Amino acid sequence: MLAESLGVTKGGFYGQFVDRNELLREMLDTWAAAVVDQVIDEVESRGGDARARLKRLFDIAKLGMPGLLKMDLAVRDWARRDPMAAERLQRVDERRMEYMRTLFGELCSDDGEVEARCLLAFSLFIGSNFVAVDHGNRTRDEVLELALQQLLR
Repeated sequence: MLAESLGVTKGGFYGQFVDRNELLREMLDTWAAAVVDQVIDEVESRGGDARARLKRLFDIAKLGMPGLLKMDLAVRDWARRDPMAAERLQRVDERRMEYMRTLFGELCSDDGEVEARCLLAFSLFIGSNFVAVDHGNRTRDEVLELALQQLLR
């Protein structure tokens, strides 16, 4: 039980929130901060040009912050059934795309190419987790790295 693992009673834990919706909003706020704000802060903390920052962003998405992908997939599943989660997911994805647009925009001047690269990069990290395929003599990570190298050209 979560409350017990935190050293509080169930009533003490839930007493911190006005209602269930407040608890769920707080969960979504925490998730959003972890997957957007903390990631961008980490990427920007070491500076560099757009390629270097995109490489760091891709590294975080591939290896990165513990539990990042698990949380993301859980919220995506939740958003399929809950309008509040769906709205927050869309805002988070919009912020992620906007950040990538600024980075890819430094690499290419064509807005269509920027948008395509952003969508491809985003889709690689979310969608590749749902693809069950053998890559021959390469690992999934190796193929993902090759794909990301193409995006950074």
